[in-house]
Amino acid sequence: MGSVGLLYVGAVLFINGLMLLGKIPGKAAAPMNYFVGIMQVVFPTLLMLQSEGDPAVVLGASGLYLFGFTYLYVALNQTFDLGGEGLGWFSLFVAVVAVVMGYLNFTTVNDPVFGAIWLIWAVLWFLFFLVLGLHRDSLTRTTGWFTVIVAHLTGTIPALLLLTGAYQSDSLWTWVMGLAGALALALSIMLGRPQHESSTVPPPPEPPPRRNARAAV
Repeated sequence: MGSVGLLYVGAVLFINGLMLLGKIPGKAAAPMNYFVGIMQVVFPTLLMLQSEGDPAVVLGASGLYLFGFTYLYVALNQTFDLGGEGLGWFSLFVAVVAVVMGYLNFTTVNDPVFGAIWLIWAVLWFLFFLVLGLHRDSLTRTTGWFTVIVAHLTGTIPALLLLTGAYQSDSLWTWVMGLAGALALALSIMLGRPQHESSTVPPPPEPPPRRNARAAV
């Protein structure tokens, strides 16, 4: 169930990244945020109800609510034209918790690949905080590109690997995921640089017209 939810996390992050890049209007992105937001609230609730108090299951399910509330928050903001400050500061909370979840995946859950994924998500949600909470508009394009890339790096691809039984979590793939996250951030910063209008250099002045020799006679 968690793997299915992760697949659609990739989908909604992809849509939201395109929204930040101005490719999709906010109201057009709202339905997907409603769909996945509701899913990411219902799924962890069902998981915890069936967990019989298993701490590992409860821990894994609790992180899904962070995504569900984020997407529902995005959907409501776009539907009712609300300001983004509340979502921005909530994103700071998510970023801090994501660091803790990453640490727990490295130490307690013994899933280092998802430890790296949680740290990448912490960076992503911290960018949301900067853009929405602190109005760092210059980072909007960088955040949009990072969201688009991370959607597949941490959502779509791991979900498909989990669903097909090909997922592996060892030191090699942890380093691969960490390096991929760092490269994704570097590429997003490059792509997100403001596109200044090319400065037009005025053409050199034309030489004065030569006098017609015959007219000068």
